[in-house]
Amino acid sequence: MAQNKIVLHACCGICSGYPISYLKDMGYEVVVYFYNPNIFPKEEYQKRLEAERILCAHFGVELVEAEYNQNEYYDFVKGLENEPEKGLRCDKCFELRLKKTAEYAKSNGIEQFTTSITISPHKNFDKLTKIGSDAAENTGVEYLSINFKKKDGFLKTNQIARELNLYRQYYCGCKFALS
Repeated sequence: MAQNKIVLHACCGICSGYPISYLKDMGYEVVVYFYNPNIFPKEEYQKRLEAERILCAHFGVELVEAEYNQNEYYDFVKGLENEPEKGLRCDKCFELRLKKTAEYAKSNGIEQFTTSITISPHKNFDKLTKIGSDAAENTGVEYLSINFKKKDGFLKTNQIARELNLYRQYYCGCKFALS
């Protein structure tokens, strides 16, 4: 297993700026894993991916662009399309993305992973920790539970995004959040 490497699941460039900085300051070699089949439409996905590319180049970290397969997401949340924001559909979406991140870490010999989603003041840290821990347990890697919004993390990540003029989205990403 790779020592001192960590996989950071990134939902978008804005949310992952401070987590990348924080993890690098902690001595980690950060591998950013961009897996977000929930993002709709494809043009929105491309804008978020481009922002992530700019951010990773700025910090000098590796970016892994996972396959964009919306059908995988739709199959995973089937039957939950009418759930409200922050409901069971969102939980399943987090589960899919963190499961794939854990699998990526395992298959690449990286012992730990975490997610930038915890920086959002709109997301439940305890719920994400449970989902990440379950994914870790099922794959044999460790989920590093970090509440990135602490110590002004949300403010800091937005400052980084402004300095780099990153694309800013106005919804979580899925088509169900648009209706």
